[in-house]
Amino acid sequence: MEYNHEAIFCIVNSGYSEMVMDAAKKLGARGGTVINARGTANKDAETFFGISIQPEKEIVMIIVPSKLKEDILHAVYKEAGLDSAGQGIAFALPVDAVVGLSQ
Repeated sequence: MEYNHEAIFCIVNSGYSEMVMDAAKKLGARGGTVINARGTANKDAETFFGISIQPEKEIVMIIVPSKLKEDILHAVYKEAGLDSAGQGIAFALPVDAVVGLSQ
């Protein structure tokens, strides 16, 4: 099945959602939704990845046309990924139906 839209999710430290949205908007995203969350990683994860885990997180959800997914996903990770202060991860999932998006 071919999908017309993708949902990009980026989980970052609290306070870095604007960084994610700025990177996404530069490549054609029109907007997103931010949800406050709390991470549950353990100390072993901190040692393995060599980073400190901040428990307060923000999840940025962005629906984009499929053709924009790869560029936006990589731009978001470059801007707010694990090597940045945002210490984010990003992934995308196909969306099989969308209503309410303006063109």
